[in-house]
Amino acid sequence: MIKYKIENRRGCIRIVESFVGILLIAGIVLVVIENDQAERQDTSSRAYTSMISILREIELDNGLRDEIINISGSSLPVNWSEFNASAPQTGARITGKTPGYLECVGQICATNDICLLAQNQMLSAEIYAESTVISSTIQSYNPRLLKLFCWEKS
Repeated sequence: MIKYKIENRRGCIRIVESFVGILLIAGIVLVVIENDQAERQDTSSRAYTSMISILREIELDNGLRDEIINISGSSLPVNWSEFNASAPQTGARITGKTPGYLECVGQICATNDICLLAQNQMLSAEIYAESTVISSTIQSYNPRLLKLFCWEKS
């Protein structure tokens, strides 16, 4: 009878040890996953904050607003490769204000069009997109959609 109790205790102890080991491994895995998600959220929140700041600066600058609104409707959409010809000051502002860890491109479209990133610019990285409507100046009402696409530099 005494032998049975001692063996039974050893079995219970092994079960408890196994359970604690599984809990430790699961805890470590959860901590690693949480750190990875926090890092991703930090990058995306910084990227969106930077993008909103760039777009806000453009929409509040009268000269840049005029430049965007005065683009003729026949030349829309204006892709990033065409920015130097159509909206050089806006392109320079986007390039100048882009943080060092991001690479950004802009696009100007009509408000009823879908602004998509050009196929040749598609990357395997996470792409962040933000847009604003540049609606009018004192002289004219000619709304345009300015869209900004950013991704982390590799």
